[in-house]
Amino acid sequence: MNAAVMDLNADLGEGYGIWRLGDDVALLDLVTSANVACGFHAGDPLIIRRTCAAAVDRGVAIGAQVSYRDLAGFGRREMEVDPEELCSDVLYQLAALDGMARSMGGRVSYVKPHGALYNRACRDEEQAEAVVAAVTAFTPAAAALPILTLPGSALSRVAARHGVPTVAECFADRAYTPEGTLVPRRRPGAVLHDPDEVAARAVRMATEGVVTTIEGGEVRVGARSVCVHGDTPDAVRIAAAVREALVEAGVTVESFT
Repeated sequence: MNAAVMDLNADLGEGYGIWRLGDDVALLDLVTSANVACGFHAGDPLIIRRTCAAAVDRGVAIGAQVSYRDLAGFGRREMEVDPEELCSDVLYQLAALDGMARSMGGRVSYVKPHGALYNRACRDEEQAEAVVAAVTAFTPAAAALPILTLPGSALSRVAARHGVPTVAECFADRAYTPEGTLVPRRRPGAVLHDPDEVAARAVRMATEGVVTTIEGGEVRVGARSVCVHGDTPDAVRIAAAVREALVEAGVTVESFT
């Protein structure tokens, strides 16, 4: 696959109170889409407001990074949540972030589950249904916000049944299994830190639609958006390397919204 256009997204606004995580402003100068924490895994009203304002100032698309209600675990602990409760939690986060974004002159233009919810919704149709139900409750299906997810995931299948658009996403700084899913973070080598390696993977995913798995084989990952995590060490260097490499490879870097 020769992808001429690729969105570059990152997780932002993930501080809380006096605790700061990552350099949001520097990353907003590099990415085209910002997955903004909505307060359930990270982010507080002041941080959310400032992140939205900075994104609007730079013309960066704002996405709602919805999560399980898990501040202590940074949203990375899998939880058993009743579907109606999960739908309500996701809807609450969407509405809160969109209100903040609109007060700063922007709006929420897409949805991306975070951490454990992302991984669970990729394989669990019941949890995926709850996420999609929240999106369609927030906006009618005909005008539903697109959802970022792995290609071929349960979330993409459920969304398609309800007429909700999805955008296929790949991860430049995460290791892949032969099945095309992300290697769990608890496994060694799950997160990649070398800027040159991450950039080379991003270019290959964008231009060829494939990535080398943790076992050395290849798997297809055709995507319209590539993610780099904002909470990893040297996140800004990694994002800069990825953007520069994509541009040098002839890929247009722009938002999908």
